[in-house]
Amino acid sequence: MSRPASPSAAGTARVGAAPTERQGRLSADDWAQAALDLIAESGVQAVAVEPLARRLGVTKGSFYWHFPSRDALLQAALERWENVEQEALFGALETMPDPRERLRALFHMVAREYKSHVIYSALLKAQDHATVQPVIERVSKRRLDYLTASFRQAGLGREDAQHRARLTYAAYVGFLQLNLQLHQTRMQQEEFDAYVEHLAQTLVPR
Repeated sequence: MSRPASPSAAGTARVGAAPTERQGRLSADDWAQAALDLIAESGVQAVAVEPLARRLGVTKGSFYWHFPSRDALLQAALERWENVEQEALFGALETMPDPRERLRALFHMVAREYKSHVIYSALLKAQDHATVQPVIERVSKRRLDYLTASFRQAGLGREDAQHRARLTYAAYVGFLQLNLQLHQTRMQQEEFDAYVEHLAQTLVPR
């Protein structure tokens, strides 16, 4: 748990202030988000205290105010990624009563979460890492459980819903892996939208 900044530090902190002034203002979430940004750009192995401190414009002392180690920061960053996905994505879908429309919306919403795809691809490259592995397992199970429940609500039986959920998730992970193996950049938006719509028409029960 991070220590709260003193009232005087919070009151004098300014955007673009010197490192000594910003140190009290930066939160653990600031460090976690910066680590996520670095994972998206350069992978899990790039997360290190010194380059992050330079990026944030603070001294390393700011880091150790919040985290005992680099692995603790990595854990916090991945938990932040998980929580944002769960709240922003799944939370928004719960307002849709029709399970088929919810599934279609899920496909199209996920398709536009480009940064999340980049982070997930980076995690797939590092899935043997002791901190990354349980996150991949947790996220995959939650996504599969959500898909299975949605397909059940859309009218499929238990076994068919499980198979359809695995097929759907395999299509997602396989797409990311294929891009990694072929060193492909992003599809043109029109092409990618057509691909996602094809998936929705193929996988969502009618």
